Parts: sequence; structure tokens; C-alpha cells
Amino acid sequence: MTQAISRTSLRVVSLATALCAVATTGVLTIPSASATARTGSPSSLQATPSESCTSKSGAKPTVVLVHGAWADSSSWNGELKLLREAGYPVRAIANPLRNLTTDSENVADFLRTLRGPVVLVGHSYGGSVITNAAAQVRNVKALVYVDAAAPAVGETNGSLSGETSALNAPDDTLFDDVAYPGAPAGQKDLYLKKNIFLKNFGSDLPRDQATDLWASQRASSTAAFGTPSKYAAWKKIPSWYFISTGDQIITPQSELMMAHRAKSKITMFKGGSHLTLISHPEAVTDVITSAICSVR
Repeated sequence: MTQAISRTSLRVVSLATALCAVATTGVLTIPSASATARTGSPSSLQATPSESCTSKSGAKPTVVLVHGAWADSSSWNGELKLLREAGYPVRAIANPLRNLTTDSENVADFLRTLRGPVVLVGHSYGGSVITNAAAQVRNVKALVYVDAAAPAVGETNGSLSGETSALNAPDDTLFDDVAYPGAPAGQKDLYLKKNIFLKNFGSDLPRDQATDLWASQRASSTAAFGTPSKYAAWKKIPSWYFISTGDQIITPQSELMMAHRAKSKITMFKGGSHLTLISHPEAVTDVITSAICSVR
């Protein structure tokens, strides 16, 4: 079942409240402030979490944010600010972008340093990482996928982009590849070409901002996309899925398949891009908040 919420309703009722109201229906559809994203002015979907949730033990869950490929932890700045203002412990950590197995182990090692429940959030390739990392620890109580991949055992991140993904074009039109020390045979670092980054990756961002993000992107090893997943944490851990209909990197169709397979609570965001976490952090934060409030 899909429930639409009007812009007028959003001005009166916080999106977090709306999410709670449809928690049992499976899919929530919310509109995008696409014109706002082009101008760079504050989004009309502002909905700072209105209350701070705690677990049964009285501890507030720690939110751990894991970025994806061709990005870094600063891509979570909007969500980090909103969550911190709401009183949640939150960390946006570095994802090595080297290899799914070792990247996941790196995140799992960090999670073991935290006390109390954790809500683990992943964007893009970060979704594959949290799918594997969460299965290796005991403190993750909720998973949140933001325009992300959620592989099953044996699947690779690169196989989940979807039939109409912009990444299905020839590699030499998509990437600038660079050798790196210690790389496994045949593996290289990949940088997204400028036209792909602006047109397909961050298409709803102001051009100057997207250009800055392209210029400062972190390279991702080809091994990150070709390593089979060893775990599928979503089989045992409750999950939430934020899907932007304007995502051209991991298609909404592919994300919906993964979300239904994981029995996730699904939010469809009309518009956006693969970087909706940057252009509309309020909408993403409210989904994270819904996951936080489920931890009891």
C-alpha cells in the first residue's frame, strides 16, 4: 500500500509523525522540493526530529553513518547536524572503499567499540558494507538503506545497480581509472567522470556544489564492486529503505526489489538523485529517526 502526503500536510505535521502513522503499511511516498534543490535554499520538507528516543535500558541508540563510493563522510553533514541537535549520539565514519569484505570488517571493528544499541545507516555502496558489518556484531538493532544496495549472500554491489542504471554504460565513458599500490591483479581505482557526476550522480544539486563534490570525490577500487557479499544482515535485523525516484545510479526498481526482499519499511522520495542525502537531509533524517524510535 502506498500513501501520499501533500505539501500542506507536511507544513502542519512533521514527517517523522507521518512515518510512524504508516509504519505498518510498508511504503510511504513523499514529494520532493525539486525547485528548492536547484536554488540551494532551505528545503520545504524541514522536519527536525521532535523527540529523542531511548532504548529499554534508557540508553539512546548511537547512529553510525556509512558513506558510499565516490564520496566521504562529509556527505552525511546534514543528517549529522539534525541528529545531533535532536540529542542522539552520532558518528559518520570513513569507509575505505577498497574491498567489500575488508571494508565491512573495518566497520564491524568500529562498531565493537560502541556501547549500547546501534542504528546503522548506509548510502549507496555503504549499504553493502552495513549488510555485511552488522552480521558480525551484536549491537546493531536497525539498518537504514539510503539509495543503497542490500545484497544477498553471493551478490556483488556492482550487480545491483539495475538494468537502466547510468553505470551500465561502457567503463571508458564513466570512469577515469588509476593504478594504486598493492592493488590485486587487474584492480584499479575509479573516479567518476565530471559529466557523469553532474548529470547522473548528483543531478538535483546546484551545479557549483556538484562540481565541488566531483572535484573532491574519493576513488573506489574496482574490487569494492566485484566482491561477493558474505552476509545478509537484513534477514535478521529490521530495516528501513529510503528510495529516491530520481536516482540514476542504483535504480528505484532495483532498490524496491531489495527492499521488498528484506521486508523493509519503504519510503519513496519523489525526485532527488543519488545524492538526496545531501540535497534533502531532512527527509532522510526522518527515516533514520523512525528506525531509531523502533529500538526499545
